[in-house]
Amino acid sequence: MKVVIFAGGKGTRISEESHLRPKPMIEVGGKPIIWHIMKMYASYGHKEFIICLGYKGYMIKEYFLNYYYHNADVTVDLSNNDVEVHKNKAEDFKVTLVDTGLETMTAGRLKRVKQYIGDEDFMLTYGDGVADIDMNHQVEFHKKHGKMCTMSIVQPGSRFGMLDIDENNVVNSFIEKPKEDGAWINGGFFILKPSVFNHLHDDADDIMWERQPLEDITKEKELVAYKHDGFWKCMDTLRDNKELNKMWETNPKWKSWD
Repeated sequence: MKVVIFAGGKGTRISEESHLRPKPMIEVGGKPIIWHIMKMYASYGHKEFIICLGYKGYMIKEYFLNYYYHNADVTVDLSNNDVEVHKNKAEDFKVTLVDTGLETMTAGRLKRVKQYIGDEDFMLTYGDGVADIDMNHQVEFHKKHGKMCTMSIVQPGSRFGMLDIDENNVVNSFIEKPKEDGAWINGGFFILKPSVFNHLHDDADDIMWERQPLEDITKEKELVAYKHDGFWKCMDTLRDNKELNKMWETNPKWKSWD
């Protein structure tokens, strides 16, 4: 499946770093966190990516356009500008980089990449979260339930919005402010049918994907929850970034590749 990654936000809650570069380019273990996310998907065979660019998107473009050189030893002959590449570590990714606007909300960003997705089911995630989620098992779950949208859910604590789900894992409603710990929340790893674009209207640029589109899909009983009770971490703050870097040195639980 193709994988769409939201990478256009300004990352204001981690402004210590995001004023210099887009949030997905903030490094964990010397690599941008978006690289870690892509490696997670690629380890399960999903290697075609569509990246929704916005804030400082040119930096993400530059990274992938020059990925071959960023990940190699090189000898440069300055007299004639000849470049000799040694020990290249290129990935077998196919990456489509799409400028989806500076101020565009997430629903609009998704709508703007429709032409690159085609008529098959696809995956969607954010450019700031990692997990040890079994992507292939989630795909099987998605196919088994046959809903328009499969959404991973996790239990990180009480500071995120909660979900009410029934015995069949169908989402009934969102609860804006949780009142207790242990509630299931949106984990940010989606699998979608192309019919989801019917819920992205002309005003999508001004709407968050997590609001009207998901709420409408929920009302139609077309949103099913995939419970992930393993590791999950969203890099919201500088503290989160430091924690992920420490984990990378000791026990990177999201590392599903060799």
